[in-house]
Amino acid sequence: MADPMADGAACRLYLITPPAFALDAFAAALEQALEAGDVACLQLRLKDVPDDSVRRAAERLMPIAQRRDVAFLINDRPDQAAELGADGCHVGQQDASYAEARRLLGPERIVGVTCHASRHLAMAAGEAGADYVAFGAFFPTDSKAAKSRADPDLLRWWSELFEIPCVAIGGITVANCPALVAAGADFLSVIGGVWNYPAGPAAAVRDFNRAIALALRQRA
Repeated sequence: MADPMADGAACRLYLITPPAFALDAFAAALEQALEAGDVACLQLRLKDVPDDSVRRAAERLMPIAQRRDVAFLINDRPDQAAELGADGCHVGQQDASYAEARRLLGPERIVGVTCHASRHLAMAAGEAGADYVAFGAFFPTDSKAAKSRADPDLLRWWSELFEIPCVAIGGITVANCPALVAAGADFLSVIGGVWNYPAGPAAAVRDFNRAIALALRQRA
């Protein structure tokens, strides 16, 4: 699988699963969404569920993603990412440390780090070796309680100074994503903006890709 975090990609979608879902129905929706347009990553983010539920979801969803060259990451749990053979994991500031995640996953798999709206946290993660830093929330979101509000200037600052990719997260929609693309986001991390899209997830992926392509042309 090509590394979706490799430097040079302009801006791509990074999907996160809803915090709870019916596995059969979601697997079908995921198949349709990934067929509809470019997606770099899928992060499995299940909160407050037994480990077996994460395992079942990963065993069902990971092949769907990987068949389409979409990296499959697990949120919070580098131990499960290592156990299940995921492409990597994402850790927050209150989760396993970056060092622990890297120890468990080795040098080849992806480890991304939540940095909220903090330049200090992002620089520390980058110096430690993180494959990407995630900033947010950029817009109001119902997916989780946002601990910080980020400004697009943060993306601009990061992209001008550092080569490590930056991920924008928090309330991102087809309508508001162009400002983040213009500011230099390498990835747009989306939950409700895809899975709750009125026309369905497949239409959301198509429309996001169109919006990204237009914003990139204008940025150039």
